[in-house]
Amino acid sequence: MGTLAIVCGVGCAVFVAALLVFRTLENAVAAGACKVAASTCFVVLGVFSGAGGTTGALLVLALVLCWLGDVLLIPDDAKRAFLLGLVSFLLGHAVFAVLFLVRGIEPPVLGIALVAAGVAGFAILRWLEPHAGSLLWPVRAYVVTILGMVALAAGASAHTGDPRLAVGAVAFAVSDVAVARERFVARSPWNPRWGLPLYYGAVWLLAASAAGS
Repeated sequence: MGTLAIVCGVGCAVFVAALLVFRTLENAVAAGACKVAASTCFVVLGVFSGAGGTTGALLVLALVLCWLGDVLLIPDDAKRAFLLGLVSFLLGHAVFAVLFLVRGIEPPVLGIALVAAGVAGFAILRWLEPHAGSLLWPVRAYVVTILGMVALAAGASAHTGDPRLAVGAVAFAVSDVAVARERFVARSPWNPRWGLPLYYGAVWLLAASAAGS
């Protein structure tokens, strides 16, 4: 693993730890600043990773869209910002999906992963739909997109021999369960405490693996 990936990973971990501390202390300004700093770490990894051509451009675009989504989700009770953040992440997942296609897909693995993603998506939507309200269709689109990205990541992992693609994509999807529970089902300080570290670890892993670090 390259030095840049390690430095960005350590920096991201430090800022995420500080973010969780400031959330506990209810210091929204400091927590927001730490969140932006943590997200900037994975963008830096993507920009300076050395990945060139179409792969590099797609990687940076996906990471920037995730960064934008993080910024938009900083306000806890802003519905419009949340919707925009949801759209930004949806686009980010779509770009990651294209990136995995560009890297190559193993069709049999993709087929199995799509079936598994379909089952998971059905269960998640059954859980979320009663709570989604006016955001029902954006939530449906988001769930379909991220689980499609996960399936493509599994196919790309099999093709490239790099399991970090699948692990990162699955971790990303699981971290969104914490976001969904916090926003739609039941607020709890434990949602971000496990969801945020998992999310940042997932995006760092995707950035490092997609860049070939």
